[in-house]
Parts: sequence; C-alpha cells; structure tokens
Amino acid sequence: MNLFGVLELSGSALGAERQRAEVVASNMANAETTRTPEGGPYKRRLVVFRAQRMPQFSLVLAGFQSMAARGVRVDQVIDSAAPPIRRFQPGHPDADAQGYVAYPAIDPVEEMTDLLGAMRAYELNSSAVQSVKAMIQQSFEILR
Repeated sequence: MNLFGVLELSGSALGAERQRAEVVASNMANAETTRTPEGGPYKRRLVVFRAQRMPQFSLVLAGFQSMAARGVRVDQVIDSAAPPIRRFQPGHPDADAQGYVAYPAIDPVEEMTDLLGAMRAYELNSSAVQSVKAMIQQSFEILR
C-alpha cells in the first residue's frame, strides 16, 4: 500500500473510533437514566463497524490499480438487547406497582474498557498519520 492509501485507511479509522468514543460517552452519561422520550430506561448503544472500499484515485495514481484498499466506517449504531436492571426503590417516581425501577443495563467497567480501546485505536491511527506526514516531508526535502 502506498502512503496515500495509509492516510485514507487511518483517516477512516480515526472517524470511526471517534464516533465509537462518542457513543460510549453517551452510554456512560445515561447509565442512571430511567425515563426517555421513547419510554422506559435508556438503552445501551453499540457501534457496528464495516469494512469499506476506499477511493481508487490514489491507487490508480500510484500504479496499484489491482490492489483493493479497504477502510472502516460505522455501519450502524444499534440498541443493546439486554433487559433493564430492576432495583427495588418504592419511593422513586419511575417505580412500577411492585416498587421496582428499571435502569439501563450499562456496566461502567465495560464502558470504560470500550472507551480505552477506542482511545488507543485512535492514538495508533493518529501516529500512523503522523508517520506518513513525516515521510512525505522527508521526501520533499530530498527532492529540493
């Protein structure tokens, strides 16, 4: 893969990981939300990535027409199918007839792990972009 292909691949991953981190942050912020406009507690959201074919212009320009560059994109953000967690709180305004309140099925440890994974993947792709930038700058210095 050429330098432009690396930039395209890392750039697509940067955008996907940023969106993943935003979804995780939303999950963490709503971990105690018992009432939503849709009714019921907040539902944990999950990001689904999908491989995508990258634009072919840079490959054609570099003479690599037969190579299939791939990137990543967020295909969809889905709600978790996990049932809500019920806690006995009879005085709560959202308590049911038995005194139980439905809370989102969100584990803070799992969310922090997801956030750290997204941050690390973002950092790695950012480093790749910086490395390519340095290589391109060195190439221009040699050409001068």
